[in-house]
Amino acid sequence: MQAQTVEAATVSVDVVESATSPETDFGNERPVLTVPYSSLRHSPLNARTKPLAGIPGLAANIRAKGLLQNLVVHEIKGSRGKQRKYGVCAGQRREAALDLLFEQKHISADYPVPVRVVREGEALAISLIENSEREGLDPFDVLRAYRMLAEEGHSVDYIAALFSASPITVKRRMKLANVSPKLLALLREDAITLDQLAALALADDHDTQERLWFEANEWQRQPHYVRQAITRAEIDASRSRLVRFVGLAAYEAAGGYVRRDLFSDEENAGYIADADLLQHLVAQKLDAAAEEVRAEGWGWVETRIERDMLELNRFGKLNPGQRPYTDEEQREVDALTAQHDELADSLEALSEDDESAYEEAERLDNEIGRINTEIMALEGRATVWEASQMAEAGAYVIVGSQGELAIERGLVRRDNTAALDAAGATVSGTPAAETPDTKGSLAPRVKPVHSAKLCQRLTAHRTAAIHAELITQPTVALAALLQHLIPHALPGHFAFTTARDYLRLSGTNNHDSLLHAADDLPTSPAWNAIETQRARWIAELPAKRSDLLPWLIRQDLDTTLLELLAFCTGTLLDGIEGEETPHAINALTDALNLDMARYWTPTRATYFDHVSKARIAEVVSAAVSQKVAADLTKMNKADAAAAAELRLANVAWVPEILTDREIPAMPSWATREDDEDEDEAGEDGGETADDEDAGSSSSNDDQEFNNTSRDAEAPTGPHTAQPPWPFPTAAKLNVAQADPSVA
Repeated sequence: MQAQTVEAATVSVDVVESATSPETDFGNERPVLTVPYSSLRHSPLNARTKPLAGIPGLAANIRAKGLLQNLVVHEIKGSRGKQRKYGVCAGQRREAALDLLFEQKHISADYPVPVRVVREGEALAISLIENSEREGLDPFDVLRAYRMLAEEGHSVDYIAALFSASPITVKRRMKLANVSPKLLALLREDAITLDQLAALALADDHDTQERLWFEANEWQRQPHYVRQAITRAEIDASRSRLVRFVGLAAYEAAGGYVRRDLFSDEENAGYIADADLLQHLVAQKLDAAAEEVRAEGWGWVETRIERDMLELNRFGKLNPGQRPYTDEEQREVDALTAQHDELADSLEALSEDDESAYEEAERLDNEIGRINTEIMALEGRATVWEASQMAEAGAYVIVGSQGELAIERGLVRRDNTAALDAAGATVSGTPAAETPDTKGSLAPRVKPVHSAKLCQRLTAHRTAAIHAELITQPTVALAALLQHLIPHALPGHFAFTTARDYLRLSGTNNHDSLLHAADDLPTSPAWNAIETQRARWIAELPAKRSDLLPWLIRQDLDTTLLELLAFCTGTLLDGIEGEETPHAINALTDALNLDMARYWTPTRATYFDHVSKARIAEVVSAAVSQKVAADLTKMNKADAAAAAELRLANVAWVPEILTDREIPAMPSWATREDDEDEDEAGEDGGETADDEDAGSSSSNDDQEFNNTSRDAEAPTGPHTAQPPWPFPTAAKLNVAQADPSVA
């Protein structure tokens, strides 16, 4: 019966076709009919040739609600048999969705499909018009529709099923729909983007949202700065290792508030407002873990919220015993090792030309890190400590760099080595520095751990990290600049010094020198932060130099001017050093509380390829375990470097040169007022014993001056400050440590 209806309707269509109709009608006068699904065919006259996407979602939508929009078809010539065939010239995605439903047996061959039949000559034009003139809903209308559905009482899951969207997508759109109506109106006018609206949605009230938008400069309206303004005093849960350690659920269960960021794909996306509660929960969890470790029999156990390699290096480390693996453990180790090798091979085989290589490399790195953690856990289970060792040694319970619980067992204080030796324990670790020979003889020169080129590379990274921190702490940048300028502005208050400063007096930009010292800097988070700020200021500053001062005068002191000063101060930093000696820039590392582990990671390229195999083993022993280090010593240098990179992938270790906080001594020069009688005696030409002593003293002073600073002989260059008064003779100089009282 249904087939007869279709045939009759088709005859009427043929009659209409015989009449002359305007060319611009394009079939709009034709009625919508239903034809069986089995009569549909792909049409060569369909303008769309690109592979189709999103078909499964569309199929699910059609299955739930039916085909809401008809297809446009033309009759295929030569198909006037038992059943006519129709080519789909508009609606190819809907046709593909029906094909999928048929394959899944959700519809049958006689499933009724609404169509509009057009002439073959119209088919291509209609297909082109439908695909090119189609306009999606305005984002404002989409948000309004979601909000209206929610106000009608429909659940998130219902709306998600209705639109074949995920619940998180629905939540995001509903949150956007609850932003201030004034801002939503700007969305309709294209005066605000969805990304900016998503950032403003972090604020819970409309007043805050409107203030952040309408009172902001153009650059302050960028999503990054909007988000930063809302969450300035809060902790980013997705990036906090302390949050990962405690768990966001535990924090909320304890009554902590979380400002949710639905628009982030990060795990634990949100911002924590109660830092004190977080610290309390961290301490509780660390204390509980410490009690379990203490029950093992250790002489002392302490907790730390981060791994401090400088502190750990002050301890020796006991050599534990290692029992053989059980059969089950050995099988597990073999399986993990095979997985590790397979992943490492896949990582090595990635092509730099592949656009998805970065994401795949990150995934492989994470997998390798997970496997390393499991292998280390197995090694830990097979570790055996003697009771006598444990009674004299201790352990640190630490929050690891990835928010994991890390335990450093077998630590021994240096002053307790005698008792441990008596107990038959062996102590490893970095020995204390040897004292110089009492006769003052020079010991043979020891080859430095880091070459001059590696020192320059590492300190270039340190300099960039300090620049990045100055950008986020502009008040420290202002203080640093003033510390540099004040002694030159008030020469009578401070003694003159030839010591090297951490800022270039000449104002030379350090951009090129940093890249020359460390060509891998562009991959550094610090460098990315610096370049982001550089692009920001280039975009905001006036093009003409003559317009710069008027522009600066108009800016706000606490935001624009202070932030610009911080960026500019960072470009003057002089922190590249060719040897491991105290550096003036270390004064800033303390002031900024710099954590180089945030900006630098030990890899083959950045570190292990540039040091000896003995140094690689030393690093792995201190940062991971002695057993792992012993395995590395059996490898060749290249393999040891690669293995060390994998072992330290999840360990926040940095070399001593990047954690050193020592500041060099600052020799200063002050004029000495001589007795007038001595001057008069010198003028009269009289010679006394005191005069002879004075002459001897002058000679000694001159020698001391020359030995103390070669720079003083020719006080020029970017690192040497010229004294603001006439430079005194060597006989009039007195060496002293820099102190205001000297002047």
